[in-house]
Amino acid sequence: MSSAWLIDTETLAQNLGRKDLVVIDVRGEAAYSSHIPGAINSTWHAYSDPEAVAKGVLDPDISRLERRLQALGINNSSDIVIYSNPFDNWGDEGRMFWMLQYLGHSSVKILDGGWVKWTTEARPYQHDPIQLPPGDFKATPHTEIMILKDELKKLVKRPHPESILIDARSIEEYAGKEIDGLPRAGHIPSAVNIPWNGFLNRDGTVKDFETIRNIFLDNGLRPEQEIITYCLGGVRSAWLYFVLRLVGYEKVRNYPGSWWEWSRDFAAPTEKDVKLLHKVTAQSPAQSS
Repeated sequence: MSSAWLIDTETLAQNLGRKDLVVIDVRGEAAYSSHIPGAINSTWHAYSDPEAVAKGVLDPDISRLERRLQALGINNSSDIVIYSNPFDNWGDEGRMFWMLQYLGHSSVKILDGGWVKWTTEARPYQHDPIQLPPGDFKATPHTEIMILKDELKKLVKRPHPESILIDARSIEEYAGKEIDGLPRAGHIPSAVNIPWNGFLNRDGTVKDFETIRNIFLDNGLRPEQEIITYCLGGVRSAWLYFVLRLVGYEKVRNYPGSWWEWSRDFAAPTEKDVKLLHKVTAQSPAQSS
């Protein structure tokens, strides 16, 4: 399977050590204690708005984001490869991918299978943290791939056949399961639930594109529509953004504030699906999301 935005483990292994290659491990610091040779460590939290209560809101200070990326050693000419453990996160690699695309970086890929496939294949790894020489990355924001709360509020208060909202959370969260720390449960009105974690094979690689396209078509997504993704904090939805773009959907926007932000604004409309919630909780009484 080939794609401009996926790289396989063999190709990455052959390119390790290249001066213009920047490999970003987006797992937590503890997991990074064993990592792909030469990989730097950076998590999505480092780029959140320090003024916002909702953790998922992206820092609006573009120059501060630039400085953070420069400090990692990123240049506009860098070839960036992002990886994580695809079964032990919230789609963090998708969030870093989406953010770098939003900031205008032109060469960003995700490692297909991530750390899971790399270690299964007994490929080399190292323990010492990596520090690269500072880079000179300059951002050119692509605002068309992000939507903010105020615009989304206006959109959902009117009919919007040209746009479709996708809730990337679990079916329980979508239906309205109460979660500690959130003022309200439920989903944004008109949103369709497509959980983020249904697009990987057992080895952590992305499913074949035809299978993925059929999932989206079965949920009513048409390629000509604008698709808006959200979740709890804009991370799982950024992974869904990546998958949608991967299989050819052109007009996709991520809402980084997502439910963390939306549920705190009591002027932002919400819905619950009580019948669905009863159904899913009856099926899995011990399951947590």
